Amino acid sequence: MGKKVKKESETPCKETFDPLPVEGKTPATVVLLLSSPEEDILIKACEAIHTFAEKGDENKVSLLGLGALQPLCQLITHSNKLVRRNAFMALGIMATNSDVKTALKKIDVIPSIIDKLSLEEDTVVHEFATLCLASLSVDFICKVQIFDNKGLPPLIQLLSSLDPDVQKHSLEIIFNLVQDYQSRLAVHGLGGIPPLLDLLKSDFLAIQHLALKTLQNITTDKDTRNTFREEQGFENLMDILDNKDFTDLHAEALQVVANCLNDSESFQLINKGGGLTRLMEFVLTPTAPEIQSNTVKCIARVAQSSENRKLLHEQDVEKVLVELLSVANDSVKTATCHAVAAMSFNLASKDSFRDLGGFPAVVQSLSSESLTLREAATQALSNLTHNNQLNIFAVYEAGGHEFLVQQLHDSCPRTVANAAATLGNMAGQEVIRCSILSYGAIQALVEPLKSTDTQVLVNTTLCLAVLACDTDARAELQIAGGLHPLVNLLRSHHKEVLYNTCLAVNVCASDEPNAVEMCKYGALEMLQEINQSVNRRSRFSELAMISLLNSNLSLKYSLTGCLASSDIITDGFYDTGKAGSGQRVLTLEELSKQPVNQHRPIIAVNTVSDETGDAPEERQSNPSETDTSSKGGRRTPRRRKEDDKQKDEAQPESPTEKLWKMMDDIPLQNLVKEAKESILPLNDEWEQYAALARLVSRTMGGAVEIEKLHKFPWELHLSELKFEFQSNVIPIGIIGKGIYCHRALLFKCLADCIGMSCTLVRGEYNRAWNEILLFKGNPSSNEHSSQPCRLIVDLMHQPGNLLKTKTAAAVQYQTI
Repeated sequence: MGKKVKKESETPCKETFDPLPVEGKTPATVVLLLSSPEEDILIKACEAIHTFAEKGDENKVSLLGLGALQPLCQLITHSNKLVRRNAFMALGIMATNSDVKTALKKIDVIPSIIDKLSLEEDTVVHEFATLCLASLSVDFICKVQIFDNKGLPPLIQLLSSLDPDVQKHSLEIIFNLVQDYQSRLAVHGLGGIPPLLDLLKSDFLAIQHLALKTLQNITTDKDTRNTFREEQGFENLMDILDNKDFTDLHAEALQVVANCLNDSESFQLINKGGGLTRLMEFVLTPTAPEIQSNTVKCIARVAQSSENRKLLHEQDVEKVLVELLSVANDSVKTATCHAVAAMSFNLASKDSFRDLGGFPAVVQSLSSESLTLREAATQALSNLTHNNQLNIFAVYEAGGHEFLVQQLHDSCPRTVANAAATLGNMAGQEVIRCSILSYGAIQALVEPLKSTDTQVLVNTTLCLAVLACDTDARAELQIAGGLHPLVNLLRSHHKEVLYNTCLAVNVCASDEPNAVEMCKYGALEMLQEINQSVNRRSRFSELAMISLLNSNLSLKYSLTGCLASSDIITDGFYDTGKAGSGQRVLTLEELSKQPVNQHRPIIAVNTVSDETGDAPEERQSNPSETDTSSKGGRRTPRRRKEDDKQKDEAQPESPTEKLWKMMDDIPLQNLVKEAKESILPLNDEWEQYAALARLVSRTMGGAVEIEKLHKFPWELHLSELKFEFQSNVIPIGIIGKGIYCHRALLFKCLADCIGMSCTLVRGEYNRAWNEILLFKGNPSSNEHSSQPCRLIVDLMHQPGNLLKTKTAAAVQYQTI
């Protein structure tokens, strides 16, 4: 038998359920009704949710928890207009809550909302759809989604809506979007300027505020400003500024004016229409400080152009600005100082500010507690004093330099930079420089030298270069520890910082102690590296290098192998031999502490008597000190008595004590005395140099034939001296057997001591020579030549012979 099955109904039931009134008393029940297929129920449910959500944020959060958001986002696209309208009302109200807004960002609802912004849609839908987007558009990602989904075109259309709420919400969204450059351009391209200008005439203050704030953002673009001008935007703004009933709008209106006055064309237009005169009158009219400061900002913005500055000067803007400096409000003063700084690029304006007595007010602002005012005041003074001596003295007479030195300690880098620039401008005048230094400017500059702000470094190093031309100032800089951070700036790859640092190093190196200390910090090595670089080398770095070397002739001779006739050898000079590129030359103290080695000795110079104060003659007669057994009557130290030796062994000398005793070069002192007594009285300059050459030769072993030079035992002699003194440093006066390099150094040393002029040049393979300039013949005779003759002094083979440079004999003397 077959299986029994249920008989199906042939036709469905045509009966409908009688209408059932639904009464939901709990939010959960109403949320469940959002899923109903019946439109009447959906309309009532959405309306109930809207009413419930309006009562507060707790209700909105409660609805979110019950899952109302997802079905509402679906219902805004429902085919029934009433369902859509009520769903938008509920969703719009809920979206004002931050928790709901966060949840909405996770739902891709923005395209659906934008789709319902068409003009065919109900105004209520527009109101709540824009309310929803206004809440979401604060978020960056949502702004991008609105823009990408082409939300701007319908929003700009809705600016012309008859409903003020739609206008306001649409404006809010557009304002949020135009914070980004791409949207600013799009608003202009989509014709957004005319409707925005129309909204300036709205009856609602909030809409006017939003319209002005939006215009302020989009008029930062030049093309937008052109359209704004063509659409009579200036006239609209000036009408607002002239209307005393619109004082609440003046601040925003002035900010838009400030943007638009960036263009010369716009400024010319407003000036021709009398707008500039009206602006001047407006700025002096007593009003709220914010409005007054914004008006001055307009002037500062206008003054960015040289053509505009001329027009402003013709309108006596300086008089207006000087009056505003006396206003008892920091924001107004700050804006005024910025305007003064901008106008100071006009030479006539610089003089006008001085003639109108504006400097005391600007200087007084330096003592304000406001950081922004102090910064603006220093900027104004920096610009006013640039290349203007009369203004420099006006600041000085107002006591500005004292306040400016204090600003070097300020926490704001811009203030420090401006103060340093102004002080640098002023320090060119000696009387002012001395006064600036008296207020501790040098010490105040030390900390800014460690700054990481480029402009601070640029201005500080330049200011230091000007102030440090005073000897006491350079000494103060060394004591204050400013040389180390200054030298560190030689590592900078910023062109201007490096230039100014080299300039300051050049000035500070005028004193030998400073030069020595900077070399200790590696200044010389850094400058060598800079001068070898194509990109970093400059005339400033070359000058700094020269100054350092000129203040430390030992380094100069070691690195360059040449001392000019103007380079006078003094006590403490030492010759270490030729130094390689980038090699650091050790100090004499460092060299004296090294153990005796096999390298060439360091030759030191000292003509000062030791601590006992004994005269050279008395020391010379002391048999325990000297001996006349060496060649040419040369007096050299002889070995100490055995008991002295034992005493020294019991109490070994410290390196410093050993250095001092070695530098007490009695034989050299005697040579200087002999040169003064025997050579200076000679009348003929040629004979003086020849006699000095013979003295040097006799002192260092006499004449040596070229063929027998290899037999001359100078190396053994120097090794014996190093062993005897137990030091690598040998005083030049005790050398009894020397060749070219030793004799040339002694010749230069003696010549400098007695006032004769010569150079010292190092050659290769222990060669060195002295070059002198002499006129041929007797200056009083007719045979005298007007052109001096360059000569090389022979100290080795025919002592006293003067060889004309570039001749075969001279070349043979200089080379092997």
